[in-house]
Parts: sequence; structure tokens; C-alpha cells
Amino acid sequence: MKVTLLKYTDEPEKAITLAAKICYSDKNLEQIAESIDTESAYKFVRMLKSLGHESALEHVCFTFGTENISRAATHQLVRHRIASYSQQSQRYVSMQNAEFIIPDSISNNPKAKNIFNNCIDTIKKSYKDLIDLQIPPEDSRYILPNACESNIVFTMNARELLHFFSLRCCQRAQWEIRELSDKMLNLVKGVAPVVFENAGPECVRTFCPEGKMSCGKSAEMKEKYKNLIS
Repeated sequence: MKVTLLKYTDEPEKAITLAAKICYSDKNLEQIAESIDTESAYKFVRMLKSLGHESALEHVCFTFGTENISRAATHQLVRHRIASYSQQSQRYVSMQNAEFIIPDSISNNPKAKNIFNNCIDTIKKSYKDLIDLQIPPEDSRYILPNACESNIVFTMNARELLHFFSLRCCQRAQWEIRELSDKMLNLVKGVAPVVFENAGPECVRTFCPEGKMSCGKSAEMKEKYKNLIS
């Protein structure tokens, strides 16, 4: 899986600070902007987050490009509705040369891998046979599996990303979307270090909400996400 941070709001902490301060100031935008430097913006954003005043975080956005991800994972991704998505179309793009994601649990088991590969070979042949019979790609695609690779571009604001990370960095999240989430978090911490301080699964920010279903690795998770780049 390849994840790229394509675009993001310039100087995100300053943008958040400006947006929040306009609510309580009689100064104009230019005057407020002149009063904000990097250090004061960092301090102000930390204060906002500590108070739970996160609406101003919605003013900064991040656009990601993701390649070589399965349809199984993107089906989970698009459930996050406060976002914009543009995904490779199986209707307009031929899937005759498509690649397929194989989970480690299958690839590390020779018998399971053999079953998987035989099935994929049958699907590839059947898809080609349907296309050769002049069946439209939009109908031929109905036989394609969740394992089919895809590419997707999506945009989320910072507040939604914090929510996304709290769910999808969790050890109980499915492995592929958890890998995506970790890569995304590593990228945004590099450009918005204070916004994404303490970001990660909910147990990193507050406490584990899973109850009896908890992985029991809260301390390990806190250490892991503390050591991501910032």
C-alpha cells in the first residue's frame, strides 16, 4: 500500500488559531494574523483541544492519495461520511490486468494461498470471457472480489481525522485499514504536529472504550503512537 499526502492547508495551526480568535476579537483578520506566530499558534491549538473546542479544526484539510488498497478496505473507508472521495472506477477502467490483495493469514498458509490463487485465476479468466462476449465492464465487474486492488483520493478535515484515527488505529480495526490509518497519521504529524499530538486509538487520547473486547495493550499503544514522527 502506498499513501501520499497530496495537499494540505498551509500552516494548519495558524489557520486554526485565526479561525478561533475571530470569534472573540474586535480586530480585523489582518490584525489577528499579524499577532500569530508559530509558537503562539501551537499554544493556542493545545488550549483549544484541551477544552474540547474542536470546531475550528474543521478549517484545515488534508488530501491523501492511496494506491494498491483492496476494495474491502475502501468499503470501510467510505463509511466515514465527513470526507470527499474519488475512487478508481471498475466501470470505466478495465480490470483484466488487476492485482489482488492477499492477507498475510492466507499468504502464510500454503494450502490457503493455493485456494485463494486458484479462485483469483478463475475470476480473472471469467472476467475476460465476459468482456470477450461483449458484456459491458459495468456488468462484468460483478464477479470481481473484495480483494481487487484499487486507487482512491480522499480529503478529510483535521477534526474528522482525529475521529478516524481513534477508530481505525485501534488494534481491533481490520488490519488493512489500520495500516492505512497509521500511514496517514505519520504523514499528517509531519506537517501539523500539534493538531495531531496524542492522536491514535482512543486509548491513547483517553481510555479504551472496548470493555471486554479490549486488546489489553493500552500501554503498548501509548508508547507506539508517542514514537511516531512529530
